[in-house]
Amino acid sequence: MNRYSLNQATTKYWPLEDVVAASAKAGLEWIGLWREPIQEYGVDKAARLVADAGLKVSSLCRSGFFTSTDAVERKAKIEDNRRAIDEAATVGTSVLILVSGGLPPGSRDLDGARGMVRDGIAELAPYAEERGVTLAVEALHPMFCSDRCVVSSLGGALDLAEQFPASQVGVIVDAYHLWWDADVYRQIERAGERIVSYQVSDWVVPLPEDTLLGRGMMGDGSIELRRLREACDAAGYDGPIEVEIFNQQLWDAPGQEVFDLALARYQEHVL
Repeated sequence: MNRYSLNQATTKYWPLEDVVAASAKAGLEWIGLWREPIQEYGVDKAARLVADAGLKVSSLCRSGFFTSTDAVERKAKIEDNRRAIDEAATVGTSVLILVSGGLPPGSRDLDGARGMVRDGIAELAPYAEERGVTLAVEALHPMFCSDRCVVSSLGGALDLAEQFPASQVGVIVDAYHLWWDADVYRQIERAGERIVSYQVSDWVVPLPEDTLLGRGMMGDGSIELRRLREACDAAGYDGPIEVEIFNQQLWDAPGQEVFDLALARYQEHVL
């Protein structure tokens, strides 16, 4: 249980103070943070809140979104990523999760979009290392390739990451996005020291109209969560395991109820 971390996005409408208090009361060591709510709360204030509760931040989510054909917009995205690196350093995490961005509007140039992601990472990676932050490339399920993330497999994420030192760029193993891939276990072994987070939720059907909110509670779907965790362990990853679920029904439920359920399901299906 010393690896368990609830990403605050799982209880989206629960105030940060309550998530932190519940985590500390449960004797947990970690919490995952999300940029927009901690910006609204105050980044420095959030850092003090978490530290005063005796918790550590497993990751800050999210940055990236490098893909644009407009030079001014690309520059603005780089500057926002620099701010995200600073925020990660402020809250005390070494892991900043990057979602690459989808195809630019009207574009069909997938290779070109992936080149923009590579170029963006190249511009940011040295600065991230100076701040003690690893840029964590997250591959999303292929259904998000056009509008959200042109990196659609762990192999693709590693192809990007391996162009940089492991101290600068790592990868995320997110069960929801990767479980379907017949090559995922070989890629986890390949990833080795570049794995900087393992994130869990479950794949449930039918998917909702807004597929972004299609993640289920662990144990409610199809994913071999324990097998993936054991593969990450075997590859050398022994860091936090984040519960990250986007699900409107869970968001609408009482925060403590979701917190307790996630903790129980983690013990049952991930450990």
